[in-house]
Amino acid sequence: MLIYLAARRVPRWAATLAAAPVLLDAYQIELEHLLVSDALFTFLVVAAVVLAIRRRLTWRTALAVGLLLACASLTRTVGQPLIVVLCAWLLLRRRIALAGITAAAALLPVLAYGLWFHATYDRVGIVGANGVFLYARTMSFADCGTMDPPPDLAVLCDPRPPEDRPPSQEYIWAKDAPLVKLPDITFSEANDDLAGRFAMLAIRSQPLDYLGSVLSELARTFTLGRPVYPDAEIYAYYEFPVKPPAPPGRYPAQRGAEFAHKYEKGPIGTAIVEPFAGWMRAYQDVARLPGTVLLVLLAVPLAVAIRRRSYQGAWLLPWSTAWVLLLVPPAVAEFDYRYTLPAVPLACLAAALCTRRVT
Repeated sequence: MLIYLAARRVPRWAATLAAAPVLLDAYQIELEHLLVSDALFTFLVVAAVVLAIRRRLTWRTALAVGLLLACASLTRTVGQPLIVVLCAWLLLRRRIALAGITAAAALLPVLAYGLWFHATYDRVGIVGANGVFLYARTMSFADCGTMDPPPDLAVLCDPRPPEDRPPSQEYIWAKDAPLVKLPDITFSEANDDLAGRFAMLAIRSQPLDYLGSVLSELARTFTLGRPVYPDAEIYAYYEFPVKPPAPPGRYPAQRGAEFAHKYEKGPIGTAIVEPFAGWMRAYQDVARLPGTVLLVLLAVPLAVAIRRRSYQGAWLLPWSTAWVLLLVPPAVAEFDYRYTLPAVPLACLAAALCTRRVT
């Protein structure tokens, strides 16, 4: 509804097509049934963008945009760069005071949460895993021979060449991963700090390798098909199953199952009821937005802007926000199919707004 309302000044066919993927995509429907944050995060981000592209902006609008961004950032940390994007948009529209209101409304709740986090865990930040995930990201290319790490960081090296290494996430969850074998839990403050320093050294020592690795992961977003990645267990989370899934193999999923068992006060599981489950599986085979189509949607606004020789307009904010949402996960963690879905409605909105001149 937000997408359709935001595009109501364009032809109705364009507004309808823009709203269709988030409403009808089978993977979006499946994602909304998982115990993950993406559905809420998507709503918060889209709501902030839709408010920010309104023709008439007031201090109340700016305040609402900032609070939505704060909620999005505390729901998923990938929302933090969006504060910069939306404030830059307001500055581009020469709404300097409103940009300040948005920044304050977005940052103050995040800072307050950060203070609580520090008081509770004696750590700076709002999560305790930034270094660990960035370390896993760099293990796709990190070469300790090039990096020449000090002894305390050398324990995190993998002697195997990058092409023989497992997907990045295995360096967080696999029992034989260098970080997992260290004393204390993986996400302890000491281990997170150690992993973060290793990752920054790898990026400084091999900036082009890091860039190439990020672009390689980003390219997975735009494949026509849907190849299995990073492994069959993760991939299967996003498919409507033929039979009840096996017990989770990874520790975090096992812990999640334990909490779900407590929440349900009894056994948990996926009930598969035929023939309805079969209908959903068949629907999922055809009702999805291929990654290549997403790339085309992102190319349309830029092509129209070049043709019109005008790079301003309401399309610019959802378009740039979609790109940030697609770029940040491969840059700091790794590609995951569910990370692409929050960008889809924004890409669709940007393409729809280009069907006529809307400012």
